[in-house]
Amino acid sequence: MTDKQTLRAAALESKAWPYEEARKLLKRYPEGAPAKGHVLFETGYGPSGLPHIGTFNEVLRTTMVRRAFEALSDIPTRLIAFSDDMDGLRKVPDNVPNKEMLAQHLGKPLTRIPDPFGTHESFAAHNNALLREFLDRFGFDYEFVSSTDYYAGGKFDDALRGVLRNYQGIMDVMLPTLRKERQATYSPVLPVSPKSGVVLQVPIEVLDPETGMIAFEDEGERIEQSILGGQAKLQWKVDWAMRWVALGVDYEMAGKDLIDSVIQSSKIARVLGGRPPEGFNYEMFLDEKGEKISKSKGNGLSLEQWLTYGPDESLAFYIYREPKKAKALHMGVIPRAVDDYWQFRGNYAAQPIEQKLGNPVHHIHNGPPPAETLPVTFGLLLNLVGVMGEASKEQVWAYLANYVPDATPEAYPALDALIGYALAYARDFVAPTLKRRAPAGVEVDALKRLDAELAAIPVDAPAEDIQNIVYEIGKTGGFENLRDWFKALYETLLGSEQGPRMGSFIALYGIENSRKLIAEALAKAS
Repeated sequence: MTDKQTLRAAALESKAWPYEEARKLLKRYPEGAPAKGHVLFETGYGPSGLPHIGTFNEVLRTTMVRRAFEALSDIPTRLIAFSDDMDGLRKVPDNVPNKEMLAQHLGKPLTRIPDPFGTHESFAAHNNALLREFLDRFGFDYEFVSSTDYYAGGKFDDALRGVLRNYQGIMDVMLPTLRKERQATYSPVLPVSPKSGVVLQVPIEVLDPETGMIAFEDEGERIEQSILGGQAKLQWKVDWAMRWVALGVDYEMAGKDLIDSVIQSSKIARVLGGRPPEGFNYEMFLDEKGEKISKSKGNGLSLEQWLTYGPDESLAFYIYREPKKAKALHMGVIPRAVDDYWQFRGNYAAQPIEQKLGNPVHHIHNGPPPAETLPVTFGLLLNLVGVMGEASKEQVWAYLANYVPDATPEAYPALDALIGYALAYARDFVAPTLKRRAPAGVEVDALKRLDAELAAIPVDAPAEDIQNIVYEIGKTGGFENLRDWFKALYETLLGSEQGPRMGSFIALYGIENSRKLIAEALAKAS
């Protein structure tokens, strides 16, 4: 078999979630390509706010499923990033200028509201530009679609006529899900007021589905106008269903908080004569207190914050794993995500094909990752810069020469980038928490023994030899268990409750420098 055939055969059996999702699409079209000639993936974006980590999460995961499907099938694919910019502005965001101006336009479609930043023709245009810039930054392959363009340009007209033809069927789906007082005013169609320009939430009367004509009350006056050509939009769940049918969407995932919306929109899609897309509901991110992340609360971790302290791949790795499990998203998870990513990347080359397809890096890099390896862990770098205090990249590289042959930024560009992240993370989150305590009891004699042993070995002794010395002292030093000895080393020498393999750290920091740390600790005990 060719490499492609081998990959396809293994992917058909892989338990990795992108392949499991992709196989749903194979079953959707058992006879081959659909009539439209391609399989369509969609992600949605509400441009009343700025792109954020949830936007990245959804586009990344959808892209992983798309690539998995392309490994299984030769059917062409497309990915649409859909901006719901016909939506009416419900409230003024906290993180924008000119709030007073925006308040005067509440209820109007986002594309018909001036840009508070003064850089684009509308508020939606500003945020849509940010979305495209955001997606382009990470190299996503997508097509941007504006809801306003499709409504106003007539691309949704046939589907909108279908909504009016099936108006009662849609009401039969929606009304049982609403409170009694909401039932009295609910309408699937939201006309745009010819007087105020506001997207109205009022009952309507269907006059003629073929011309799109409806009647409604606007400021006490009966208005008759068409819903075609951008003169109306649909309620959220109906809009989603109409879009699926009009565009022929085959796959769209959504957060667990939208399970009910998926159910109702799927029913409406069937009323409209369409087929709901495949997809799954992913779990939400939680903050360090275990509470759901909320944009209004600001209790989450932003994309920019993560990328200040860890590379893109570490975030992609964290997002890939266990999408149906709620996960904490805060600063404390970044170092582990960085090291786990590199561990999986280091394992990749030697794995059989079925394990490679289940390796997160395969989905992050859409195949084999770059060949570069990492000679030290991110955690070890954090411990190093933590004890160094204020340091530069050049100073860190000087220490790395103790541990890594030919240690230069040119030889290890990924490590050079990680040093920058480590310096930033240690400065902001490690250094403020470090507090070295004095050794006590058996710890004092054990540290004296460690100092003597280090003095007796070559300055370039390998990390494994040093680790054996540390291990032997812990076994014979009067500790109840080895964990107490390592904890003592971390707390007295590094100032933290957790730490690295001490053999690796001492080899990296240097034997003479490590003996100075021991001397400083012993001085506190006297």
